[in-house]
Amino acid sequence: MRNARFAPSPTGRLHLGHAYSAVLGHRLARESRGKFLLRIEDLDPTRSRAEFVDGIYDDLAWLGLAWDDPVLVQSQRTEAYATALEELRTRGLVYACFCTRADIAQSLTAPHGDAATSYPGTCRGLPDDPGRRAATPHCWRLDSSKALALVGLPSWRETDGHEFSAEAAQIGDAILARKDAPASYHLSCVVDDAASGVTQVVRGADLRPSTPIQRLLQELLGLPAPTYLHHALVTHADGRRLAKRDLAPALAAMRENGVDGRALAADLLEGRLPLGFAFRDE
Repeated sequence: MRNARFAPSPTGRLHLGHAYSAVLGHRLARESRGKFLLRIEDLDPTRSRAEFVDGIYDDLAWLGLAWDDPVLVQSQRTEAYATALEELRTRGLVYACFCTRADIAQSLTAPHGDAATSYPGTCRGLPDDPGRRAATPHCWRLDSSKALALVGLPSWRETDGHEFSAEAAQIGDAILARKDAPASYHLSCVVDDAASGVTQVVRGADLRPSTPIQRLLQELLGLPAPTYLHHALVTHADGRRLAKRDLAPALAAMRENGVDGRALAADLLEGRLPLGFAFRDE
């Protein structure tokens, strides 16, 4: 039995890539007699919109996808994230970071890597200063060296049976709580997956680099390890990624143009894309 989740952010309209991820997760859940769960990842206070949440519901209904259990809304779960963060803080596994993006860029000799792994550790050795924390915006970062010394390098299993082991270079002092939000994607994701009983994570291959740090957090917090499916990305025919910020063709527009949503879902499950789109493995 696989409990899969679809976890979009309501920061724009869903596009074909979201639909592909949703239908794959729905099929895995239904074929295994598990649950298909919906989570609204609305922790970005500047970009999340209620109308986009309504759009998610409409798009899933149009595709013929029904979810089980009440929808989990991340903005209603800040206490759960605070509890997890406090556990890590009490154990000395996180530290307050006062660096701005400009500070980090100036301190790196090659500031082009993944932000999770390229942070130089400027604030790692600072003594805790509650007064400064109260007066200065800051985020909370994982002390990856302490975390790895405690539980070692994590591993995970993909749906196809392949086992993967993380490399130390893939794990840095990731942000766990941002200056403007109670939790980062990494922390909120693992806390919510555990709370919902998710056993199957279905997401695009572009999110595979998130897996090592999330598996590390699961080990630190004593949370169960799901199985992962990192699927090919849906792109424009010329290979460009679909992105909300680039105004990728929305499912809502397809619906308004008379496209049959259930037929589209069936085509996606067979690996068939509308004209003008292609699959790309990362």
